[in-house]
Amino acid sequence: METFEELDSWHRELRAQFPIVTADPSQVYLDSAATAQKPRAVLDTVQRYLTTANANAGRGTYTWANATTALVERTRTRVAAFLGDPDPGRPSAVHFTSGTTEGLRTVARDWLTELLRDGDEIIVPFADHQANALPWLEAQRLLAERGVRVRVRELPYDPASHDYDHRALPQLVNERTAFVAATHVHHVYGGDMNVHRIRAAVGPSVPICLDAAQSVGHLPVDVGTLDVDFVVFSGHKAMALPGTGAVWARNTRGPAFRPGGWSGTPNTCGIASLEAALDWLDAAGPDRIQRWTGALAARLTDGLRGCDAYQVLGCQQSLAADSPVQRREGIVTLRHRAIPSNDLGFVLASHGLMVRADGHCQARAGESDSSVRVSLHVYNSPEEIDRLLAVLLTL
Repeated sequence: METFEELDSWHRELRAQFPIVTADPSQVYLDSAATAQKPRAVLDTVQRYLTTANANAGRGTYTWANATTALVERTRTRVAAFLGDPDPGRPSAVHFTSGTTEGLRTVARDWLTELLRDGDEIIVPFADHQANALPWLEAQRLLAERGVRVRVRELPYDPASHDYDHRALPQLVNERTAFVAATHVHHVYGGDMNVHRIRAAVGPSVPICLDAAQSVGHLPVDVGTLDVDFVVFSGHKAMALPGTGAVWARNTRGPAFRPGGWSGTPNTCGIASLEAALDWLDAAGPDRIQRWTGALAARLTDGLRGCDAYQVLGCQQSLAADSPVQRREGIVTLRHRAIPSNDLGFVLASHGLMVRADGHCQARAGESDSSVRVSLHVYNSPEEIDRLLAVLLTL
């Protein structure tokens, strides 16, 4: 594995491409799980699109409209390729949304409600982000209004590791299990949730929908290896503009995914930014980005080791970069044992350190107390982690 020193020139070249990061060195952005910053290539693409080809898609025969229509279709193919779709378009499909939340709700309302029958069961995570819990409850409610009874079962967690409890999961699976929702990387604990074990537990025929909000753009995502039926993500967490995202649908288990309603004007500017962002990420190397942010996270947890004032959330065995239990990606969430997390967030902000300090939108089985989340991306540096530690260890 490449070291910080071996990746130093690679990192410096990439960091220089983020104007907001380099504009004011006194400010350190550590909230990339909420939204990622945008490289110059994405900003330039948006500017160029808006000044040379801005038009509606699929609704004109003139040059700008044709170019925008081609952009939308080209980006569908680009998304599928970025996700490692081995055969894009046959029968898989990509549909654009405003982000992960809308994408998951669309799968729930327009696909799952057509799949399920009276007496079916679905398995849902309730210690993950609310966006991966509430849509499935909404689908249950909509079906109940039609007289279709669906049982929602909780995806079991191992409280020691904050990983899914893959030993308990097979006990929930039966002939009426029709669907499983899961998360790729946990937005609070930062752990890879070992989706391959879910597939092994539920068998080859049950559809799985994956919330990939914290993985797409942060690490390699390969739908062939994951063997899931939906991958849903937000563009803004993958260095594209806010208000765009995508649902990749495999379309082999259950009916083909076709969002309901009238397809209005797409977010063409956002789609242009998404294509540019995926190109940029591919050139940077998602595997290298993963190694860099994982090493930064390990640097932070190593620096906190032995400091009794802090509790680091998540699997304690994953705090090391070479954990054999659960890989921790570029997210470290912590609490000070004496200082409330919201107050700690304000203290860090006063030192120019921008972190997330709240409850992190967890569903009903998640953490009940607020915490401070440090989330990293390729533009963050070891020096910024050391600066954060210097402040934390004085409190």
